[in-house]
Amino acid sequence: MAIKNAPDLTQRPPRSPRVRLGGYVILPRILDKGRAAIAGKNGEYNYACPMDHRFLDFVGINPDALKKQLAAGMGDGEILQWIQKNAKRKLTEPEIQAWSAYVEQRAPADTESREFFHGVHAKLAPKREDIATWFDLLDLDDHVSFGGKA
Repeated sequence: MAIKNAPDLTQRPPRSPRVRLGGYVILPRILDKGRAAIAGKNGEYNYACPMDHRFLDFVGINPDALKKQLAAGMGDGEILQWIQKNAKRKLTEPEIQAWSAYVEQRAPADTESREFFHGVHAKLAPKREDIATWFDLLDLDDHVSFGGKA
């Protein structure tokens, strides 16, 4: 399906999880992955993955309902308005800021997550000592996946 503004995630990564829309981290990345999935150009990226669900669950938006809006060709601003109108949780700006700050600094907490994180880190850039959070790892993976040097 042809969709306006659909990124080709086989050619470049989605926006960094740190990029914000309406104060929400990861939302622009989710929109990129959703649009690319609709267009069949999502490559290795999965829409509504566990990281995406942190946002979707926080605001109370169904991933299929959001994808339907993306398929209708809504731009980022329109999607943000739709989320604000349809979210099950009406959030204040301080709540959004606090959540985004927390998610941006999240690191693997349990043993299984730490093992996965360290395995990916060791494969991509074992000498990098600045990779501590999930967002650090996502940004590194995006960079290396598209030819960047670790």
